Formats: sequence, C-alpha cells, structure tokens
Amino acid sequence: MFDKIKDLNKLRKAQGEIKKELEQIFVEGEKQGIKILIRGDKRVEKLEIDGVEQKSLRDLINDTMKDVDKKVEKQMRGHMADLGLNI
Repeated sequence: MFDKIKDLNKLRKAQGEIKKELEQIFVEGEKQGIKILIRGDKRVEKLEIDGVEQKSLRDLINDTMKDVDKKVEKQMRGHMADLGLNI
C-alpha cells in the first residue's frame, strides 16, 4: 500500500514539473490584424485585435478552456475507472 502512495506522490511531482515546463513554452501567431500568444499549457497569454489588447476575450477563452479541461478530466476518470484504474 505504501508503494502505491509513493508512486502516486512521484506521479504528482512529475505532473507539477511538467506543468511548470509547459508554462515556459510560448507560441505567437498573427493573421489579419489579430495577434495571439499562447503558452504550452494552452493558456492564452495575450490577445490583440488591430493593436488593441482584448483582455475580456482572453479571459473568456481561458475560462472556457478550463471548463473543457474539467469535463475531459471527468470523462477520462470514468473511462479509467471502467478499466479498473482508479486514479
């Protein structure tokens, strides 16, 4: 039992390290007056339309993506439980 707890702690630690690494990756795109800067963890860092920063739109996208992640996680947990992998 203690081995499982140790493994779970290792997994959580690795997950945290990966998350930090992803937050340091940035990709910028631009098309037709729209600029976007996205981090590796798929969070919109900056969004500009015709040179004007769109914080409300950025926040809306980030909040919606967070909701999507929660729904995906919930569904994946269900599939994992069906396979006998309760994580």
